[in-house]
Amino acid sequence: MQQIVNFLIRNKNFLLFLTLFCLSLFFTIQSHSYHKSKFINSANVISGGTYNVMNNINQYFNLKDENRILLNENNRLKSLLFNQQTQTTIPVEIDSLLEKRYVVTAAKVLKNSYSFTNNYITINKGERDGIIEDLGVVSSLGVIGIIDKTSTKYSRVLSILNSNSRVNAQLKNTNHFGTLKWNGQSPKNAQLTDIQGLANISIGDTIVTSGNSIIFPKGILIGAITSFKLIETEDVYNINVELFNDMTNMGHVHVINNKDSNEILSLNELNE
Repeated sequence: MQQIVNFLIRNKNFLLFLTLFCLSLFFTIQSHSYHKSKFINSANVISGGTYNVMNNINQYFNLKDENRILLNENNRLKSLLFNQQTQTTIPVEIDSLLEKRYVVTAAKVLKNSYSFTNNYITINKGERDGIIEDLGVVSSLGVIGIIDKTSTKYSRVLSILNSNSRVNAQLKNTNHFGTLKWNGQSPKNAQLTDIQGLANISIGDTIVTSGNSIIFPKGILIGAITSFKLIETEDVYNINVELFNDMTNMGHVHVINNKDSNEILSLNELNE
């Protein structure tokens, strides 16, 4: 306490000057509208800059939460999109869709291989999240693969960069369909086979899922045609497809569960 008193005594002249200076500024600003407006604008600039810096800092530390929110929103939109595609006869408001055929679950990629003949992806969702075998896996750019193994908390995805992978695919413009495979070479390309020679195809045509299986809805992007060759003996095309997905850079994916799959399988068994 004595030190504070000594400080005030030593600096009494400066403190008096500072007090009078502040009072003069206060009365000047209060009595002149021009000075008052300038002061308010300056204060707003300073406070605005401070708030902006603090907001940027908060956003940096909250990136994980922001990414989670965006992923969940993207997942919700995909679910609405897939289910809207099934409403072909009666127009329905999107938010009023009570009976959904497709359930979409967001997941994070934990491990991804792409340099082997048979490649797999591991994700952080499993049986406790409703994930079972034979569910389709996609990203925002298109098809990734199919679930082939599950545990309580994790699942393994049979990547489309796997020699055992088979995906029903079609030409977007003509609806001619075939089978998408991988020849084990470039992770940028896959091969579409069994497209009939009557199909009118061109370089750059888009390839999408055909919807002929219970795994993927129709119309999910796969890639674009970069080259094709007609096998005359079989009258079918062998088509090279450049994948829209960068299969070497996987972060977040979406697992698609067709709730009607068991019913469809039962009907198919009756027809056999």
